[in-house]
Amino acid sequence: MSRLKTLATRLQPQANRIATAVPGSWRSDKATSTQRGYGYAWQQARLVHLNAYPLCVYCERDDRVTAASVVDHVIPHRGDMTLFWDRSNWQSLCRPCHDIVKKREESAG
Repeated sequence: MSRLKTLATRLQPQANRIATAVPGSWRSDKATSTQRGYGYAWQQARLVHLNAYPLCVYCERDDRVTAASVVDHVIPHRGDMTLFWDRSNWQSLCRPCHDIVKKREESAG
């Protein structure tokens, strides 16, 4: 029982946490993913894309076969909804490639 009480105190601050964006970023005034364009229409388009392109393109380049779970924008859209919805700018990635490899590439410039 005491472990549950300890866990509850660690979880409580997380429940009230709001994602914060970098000041001056295109995300600054958009608190939710839906406000950033990732609502129902995106979820449906994402599923269609992943059904058509089910493998991670980064893993394929390294001769690995990995199921993709993320539809990534090749060129970051930074709030440009025309670029956001341009399907030729989409690629399928697995979560590790999206969160690690792609992030590293974008940070390097």
